Amino acid sequence: MKITRQQIEKAAKRYVKVVEWSETDRAYIGSAPPLVGQSCHGTTEAEVLAQLQVVVEEWVGNLLSDKKPLPQATANRVFSGKFVVRVAPEVHRKVALQAMAQGSSLNQFVAETLADA
Repeated sequence: MKITRQQIEKAAKRYVKVVEWSETDRAYIGSAPPLVGQSCHGTTEAEVLAQLQVVVEEWVGNLLSDKKPLPQATANRVFSGKFVVRVAPEVHRKVALQAMAQGSSLNQFVAETLADA
């Protein structure tokens, strides 16, 4: 069965397209994880987003044509706000002490640190 353009476009919409400014490259860079990493660049966000749409559709089309599974979709994915991070005991101690020094819980300290990252 031949894959239609409509099927490709529908499947491609399931992936978040990320356009970020790269200070190193002095350009906007586009990716659509986990489907495709940094794969295009340009001088404007709109230019990169248009390129990225083509790249994503090509990847989706190739995977569908080859009857390979598509990666898990990222658009409309819901995140619980909870995840477990394993670190060395020394790191755990250091971060816990920093949180205590600020009069904060470890959870609050880590959440604020991640939000600022």
